[in-house]
Amino acid sequence: MPNTRQDDLSGAERLPDNTFRAERVPPATGAEPSTVRRRLGRPDPGDYLASVVVFLVALPLCMGIAVACGVPPALGIVTGIVGGLVVGFLQGAPLQVSGPAAGLVVLVVEAIDEHGLEYFGWVVAIAGAIQLVGGLLGAGRYFRAVPPSVIHGMLAGIGVLIFASQVHVMIDDAPRKGGLANLLALPEAVAKAVAPSESLPHREAAAIGIATIVLIVSWQRFGPAKVRKFLPAPLFGIVCTTVIAQVFALPIEYVDVPSDLAAALNVPVLPASSQWWGLFMSGVVIAAVASAETMLCTTAVDRMHGGEKADYNREMLAQGIGNLICGAVGALPMTGVIVRSSANVQAGAKTRWSAILHGLWLLVFVGVFSQLLTHIPVSALAALLVFIGARLANPAVVKELRRYGRGVVIVFLVTVGTIVATDLLTGVITGFVLAAGRLLLQLARLHIEVVDDPASKRTVLRLVGSATFLRLADIADALQSIPDDREIHVDVDRLDHIDHAILELFRDWADQHKARGGRIVFDWEYLERRYHFGHHGAEAGNEGEPAGSGG
Repeated sequence: MPNTRQDDLSGAERLPDNTFRAERVPPATGAEPSTVRRRLGRPDPGDYLASVVVFLVALPLCMGIAVACGVPPALGIVTGIVGGLVVGFLQGAPLQVSGPAAGLVVLVVEAIDEHGLEYFGWVVAIAGAIQLVGGLLGAGRYFRAVPPSVIHGMLAGIGVLIFASQVHVMIDDAPRKGGLANLLALPEAVAKAVAPSESLPHREAAAIGIATIVLIVSWQRFGPAKVRKFLPAPLFGIVCTTVIAQVFALPIEYVDVPSDLAAALNVPVLPASSQWWGLFMSGVVIAAVASAETMLCTTAVDRMHGGEKADYNREMLAQGIGNLICGAVGALPMTGVIVRSSANVQAGAKTRWSAILHGLWLLVFVGVFSQLLTHIPVSALAALLVFIGARLANPAVVKELRRYGRGVVIVFLVTVGTIVATDLLTGVITGFVLAAGRLLLQLARLHIEVVDDPASKRTVLRLVGSATFLRLADIADALQSIPDDREIHVDVDRLDHIDHAILELFRDWADQHKARGGRIVFDWEYLERRYHFGHHGAEAGNEGEPAGSGG
C-alpha cells in the first residue's frame, strides 16, 4: 500500500525532524485548476457574515441614490447587483464593493435632464467602454494623479449639492434646478416643513426624515457594537421610520418598486445621429469622475487591510465591464464605494466572495421580497442622502488641509464654490488648473543675490531655488546690473532646477560680458551634466578657469 502522506507531498524537501517544507501538493488528477478557480479560491467563513452586512448597508443606499437621481429605485438596485455578481468576480481590488455612488448623483441628474431617461443607458455604456479601454491600456493608475485638495473639494461640493437637493425631497417636495437654486430655496423648505399644507403633507414627511437622521446618528453612537454588525445604522433608521409611517398610516410618498425586476429595466432607445456627440461627452465626464472616485476608494481600501493589494488597471477594466452592462439595461452608473467597502473590511471579509455574495442577496431580496420595499417612505431615503451629503461637506476638512498651507485651502474652496455655482466638471477642471498654477508659482520661487566687491572687481551671483523661464526677466535684470569690468562667479550650489531658457540666457550674456572686457568663472559642463541638458561642446575658457567657463 503506498504511503499516502509521501505521495501527497512528493517533491517536498524533508527536514531533520521528518517533516516537509512545502504546502500539500494536490494529487494528480490530469487537470490543472482553471485560472478563474485559482483566482477566486474558496470563500472564507468570515465572507458570509461580511456579505450580509454589506447587503444591509447597500440596500438603502442603492435605493436612496436612485431616488436622489430621480429614477426608479430598482435601477439603483440593479447597479448594486451587477457590482456584486459581475464586477465582484473581475475586480482588481478584492475587498472593494461596487455600486451606485452618491458622488455621481449630480452628473446623472444633469445627463438625464439633457438627454432623457430613455437615452441615459447610452451615456453609462459609453462611460463603461472608455473605462474598459483605459484599463486595457494601463491607464488606471493615472486617475490617482489628482491633487488631494481637488479630490476633497469635489467630494465636499458633491456633498453640498446632495444636501441642498435632498432636503426638498425629504419634505416630499421637488428639488429645484441647479445647486444655487436649491440652496436659496432652503428657507422655503423649512417654512413648508413647519407649516401644514393642504396639497402635500410636507410636515409629516419632514418629521419622518428628521427622525431617520436622529436614529442613524443615535444608533452609530449608542447602539451595541455587536448588534451594529448585523444592523447597520442606515438600515436601522429606515426600518424604524418605515414602521412608524405604516403604524400611523402617514399620507406621504412611498417607494415605487415593481414586483417584476425585469419590468423595471430601462433598455435605452437608439438615438438619432445628431444626439451621439452630446451622449459621448456626457459619457466622458461620467467615466472620468467615476474612475477617479473608484481609484480613490481603491487606495483607501488598500490601507484598511493587510491582504492582497489592488491591481488598479484590472479594477478599471472591471468597472468598465460593469458599466457597459448597466448601460445596456439603463441602470445607474457604478463606482467603487467607500461606505460599503469599509463596512466589508470591518465586518471581517477576507476574499472577493463577500462582494459577490452581497450582489446575490440583493437579487434574492428584490426578487422575493420586493413588495416590502414599497412601504419605505421616500423621505426616509432622502434623509439618508441628506446625512451622507452633510458628511461629505464636512468643514473639518479645511482644518486638515490648512497644515499644507493657505494655497491648498484656496484650491479646495474654489473647487467647492465652482461646483455649487456651475457644475461638477467645471468645478473639478477649475480646481485642477488652480492647483497646477499653484505648482507653477512654487517652481517660480527663486532668490537672486548679487554680492559686488568693487575693490577686487569681483561679483558673486548666487541663485537659490528654481531658475525657470518664469523668472527669466528678474535674472536678466540682475545680470544687467553687474558692471562691465567685473569678474563674475556664479554660485548654483543651492539651485534646485534650471531650465533651458535660463541656460541660454547665461550663455548669451556671458558672450556679451566678455566682449565688454569682463570675465565669468563658471563650469558650463558641470551645470549641463547636473540638469541633464547634454553636452554641447563648451569652449575652453581663460587660463585658470574651470573647463567650459569664460564666454
